[in-house]
Amino acid sequence: MLQLIRPAARKEARGSPLAERPIEALSRRLWPWRERWLLGLVAAVAILDYVTTYAALEISGNQGIREIGVLGSWALKERGFAGLLLADACALTALSLAAAAARMLCRRRGLNHLGRAAFVVLLLPYVFAAAAATVWNLVAAFA
Repeated sequence: MLQLIRPAARKEARGSPLAERPIEALSRRLWPWRERWLLGLVAAVAILDYVTTYAALEISGNQGIREIGVLGSWALKERGFAGLLLADACALTALSLAAAAARMLCRRRGLNHLGRAAFVVLLLPYVFAAAAATVWNLVAAFA
């Protein structure tokens, strides 16, 4: 009896191809390009966020501007802009490793499309948040 159940259980653990299609379609609609490019975009937006934060806080001379992120404001207060850079780098490394680990674990279980979706869903919100922060920094610095 167990020999009859095991193949069905393995197939179920791998996921149904019918269930994977909508997940893949959604992840490809959210990010239609290669996953590596998403990592590049994360790095580029992080650099822009850091540079515009520096411009808003140091160059603009506007005293009413402050870092609103909890980790960022703590790092800035404790170690200055070098601390902010280190905190950003550590947070982005942790986020990228979590996304890569989710992708790898899903791939090992045969859930390739779910792995791609997890990768995209973990990284894309950061891109939007950092892009919005970049725009806000520019407006605050030069308005």
